[in-house]
Amino acid sequence: MGVNVDALPVPATNGTRRWKVLVTAPRAQAVIERYRNELGLAGCDVVVRCPVERLEEEDLLPLVNDVDGIICGDDRITSRVLDAAPRLRAISKWGTGIDSIDVADARRRGITVMNSPGAFSEPVADTVMSYVLIFARKPDRMNADMRAGRWQRLPLVSLTECTLGIVGLGGSGRAVARRASAFGMKVLGYDIAPPAQQAIRDLGVTMVSLDALLRDSDFVTLHADLRPDNRHLINASRLSLMKPSAVLVNTARGGLVDETALVAALREGRIAGAALDVFEQEPLPENSPLRGLDNVYLAPHNANASALAAERVHATSIGNLLRALSAATR
Repeated sequence: MGVNVDALPVPATNGTRRWKVLVTAPRAQAVIERYRNELGLAGCDVVVRCPVERLEEEDLLPLVNDVDGIICGDDRITSRVLDAAPRLRAISKWGTGIDSIDVADARRRGITVMNSPGAFSEPVADTVMSYVLIFARKPDRMNADMRAGRWQRLPLVSLTECTLGIVGLGGSGRAVARRASAFGMKVLGYDIAPPAQQAIRDLGVTMVSLDALLRDSDFVTLHADLRPDNRHLINASRLSLMKPSAVLVNTARGGLVDETALVAALREGRIAGAALDVFEQEPLPENSPLRGLDNVYLAPHNANASALAAERVHATSIGNLLRALSAATR
């Protein structure tokens, strides 16, 4: 799947000047050569930098002086980075979350910030339900027992016996609600900006306060954007509200959870388990205590993995960039 540049505005090149585009998103880099010719035809010269996961502020400062556009991942695009980028006109996030970008400052400077909202709702929802099923039905534990020669029937629960609490009813939260309802689960929802009443009824969700959701849910799954006012939304106090048998799933942003408090709750049996695809520091440090807990499932920020969804985001990210650069020339 390529980008049809004929269907997009071509940025003006101001005579001999072309647009310099910095690509730092790891997943975009994997395929950027397929798009280099199309971007070149649209007047863009592509420069690629290859972080393991993201570029920090200090990494970006020497790279952005003459950059007109960026296709970024979770890079720390701060005010200092924007100060160092006088030509920057467009930031196109590969994916959804833009919490690592100082969006307000960028917009004050006339820099357009774009993303691909809802791009990965379906694969993320699949991942969440896979963890719910693993904790409820324990196929991995029984498989390990059988291979070790143990014939042991474990206590299991049916999802029809369980309540799922969804924090954040945007695209991925709603996709989870649809799946959970199909499994016969009772579904609770919390959102600071709830969907319309008809959407809530269609999803089969009962809206409650966050504290009530944490108290009454067997599984709690996070789907909120990360903002300064909700960092460590799940902290020691809120973890203490959860059932000892409850499981926390986070496929949204690592900063939503106080990891130190979570580790303590897991070690002390105050909650039964967790499944984490995102972390406060990524990649997850080798000495993270989460690695030593056998009631935690860990994944490398990969809940959104889907070949087809990724292809759409490649095209959307490039299309967003070209449109913004075109608008900047008018």
